[in-house]
Amino acid sequence: MYRKKEEEAIVLDFLPNGYLFDKRPSHMKTPIVQALGKENFTILELVPKKGVFLQPLEEVYIGDEKRDKIHHINGKIYYNKLTQTAKAEIELITKDMIHSHEKRFVEFFNKAQPLSTRMHVIELLPGVGKKHMWEIVEKRQEDPFKSFADIKKRVKLMPDPEKIIQKRIIQELSGGEKHLLFVDK
Repeated sequence: MYRKKEEEAIVLDFLPNGYLFDKRPSHMKTPIVQALGKENFTILELVPKKGVFLQPLEEVYIGDEKRDKIHHINGKIYYNKLTQTAKAEIELITKDMIHSHEKRFVEFFNKAQPLSTRMHVIELLPGVGKKHMWEIVEKRQEDPFKSFADIKKRVKLMPDPEKIIQKRIIQELSGGEKHLLFVDK
C-alpha cells in the first residue's frame, strides 16, 4: 500500500544540545528534534535551522518546499530511541490525531478486509476478538459506520474504538508488530 510522504510533523521533544549519550564536545553537537509525522505516524529525527528553538506539540513543515524551522531530516528512528518526554507526548499526540481524523479511522472499520481465511484485520486491534469482528462486519454491511459513537452504539460491548486504535498505533510504533495498519516504518 502506497503511503503519502510526510509533509508535516509534530515535535515530541527538542534537544538543543543533542543527545545526552553523545560524548562529543558540546560545540560539535547538533540540536535534535524528535517528531511524529502527521500523515503516517512516522517517528523522525530532525535537525532544526540554526537559532531555532522548538517546543513539544509544535507543528513543523518537513516537505520538499522551503522549510522555515527545519534544516534537514536525519531519517526515521525507532521508538526505543525516543526520550522519555517524547514517549509521553506520543500518547497525547496520537489521541489528538485520531480524534481530529475520525473519518479516516471510521473508514478503517468500514473497509477492513480479511488477512487470511482464519484472520481478519479487525482482529489485530487490541481487545477485538472474533465475536466483535463478526458483529462489526455484519453491522457495516447493514449501513456503514458514520463515527466512533456510531460504532460504540451499534456494536454491543465494543471497547472504545478511539482507545483501541491508539493502543494499536503505540504497539506498531514500539515495534514487534508483523502487520502495520496505521504506521509507516
